[in-house]
Amino acid sequence: MSNSYRGSVLTMLTPAVGLIGVFIFVPMLLTVWLSLQDWSTQTGFQTARFIGLDNFSEIFGPTSIGRDFKRAFVNTALYTVLSIALILPLSVAFGLLVHQRNVAGGTILRTVLFSTYMVPMIAVALVWSKLYSPTEGPINQMLGWVGLGPQPWLSSPSTALVSIVLLNVWQQVGYFTVLIIAGLTQIPNSLYEAATLDGARPRQQFTAITLPLLRRTLLFSAVIAIINAVQVFEPVALITQGGPVGSTNVLTFHIRRVGIERAQGGLGSAMAVTLMLSLIVVIFALFAFARRNDNE
Repeated sequence: MSNSYRGSVLTMLTPAVGLIGVFIFVPMLLTVWLSLQDWSTQTGFQTARFIGLDNFSEIFGPTSIGRDFKRAFVNTALYTVLSIALILPLSVAFGLLVHQRNVAGGTILRTVLFSTYMVPMIAVALVWSKLYSPTEGPINQMLGWVGLGPQPWLSSPSTALVSIVLLNVWQQVGYFTVLIIAGLTQIPNSLYEAATLDGARPRQQFTAITLPLLRRTLLFSAVIAIINAVQVFEPVALITQGGPVGSTNVLTFHIRRVGIERAQGGLGSAMAVTLMLSLIVVIFALFAFARRNDNE
């Protein structure tokens, strides 16, 4: 590679790398630095006092701060697992349905599914808060039509988090369906034709051809879905405010409450760093698991 070519490449990459550094890496490094400080968000950075890992000891300790953080961490993990467990199977099912060319209305269904992803989460949260209304909500009214009693939804600790998950699934599943359709278009039809000639049934074709060849698409979808899930904030902030009884107090909302409302910037930064490290570990574990399956 000539020096002139290398210089032109560096020249073209410098603006993008500079923007990434300013808007991504610098805030990340600043958050890590603040996690080691005793600092109030109501003061400037010059008032920060280095305390080492004391903030991390506090959030993992037996005090009320630690208990609230661990509850929020568990809520976030449950929210993420439930969202993934619903989004990925539904996106595969809808993707297979839309991908079938002989299904009438496939284009309309694709448009309807993807349109839910384009609706702002604030609007989705406000609409679903009305749908979940215990007395006037359409969901409970429809349950009454089939002989089921009204459900507490957002007002009960046992159902509030699941209600937020269903809201998230409704908005996100269309986007992931489009990803699955893109993956399905990369599978040669000749494989299905050969399997049909060999007497393979549709279920056998799905398990032997579709799922293995969708592995990379599903991995990418899982990573994006996890990142989206751990960033949940709007529905909690607008509908439940972390309640009832802390059942929907996820980490992003809890970090805002601690770092901004209580002005405990060091503690909030330590929580954010813990969330970031946990996300990195999970994603690396997913890639390692996928790589091991590829090698088998």
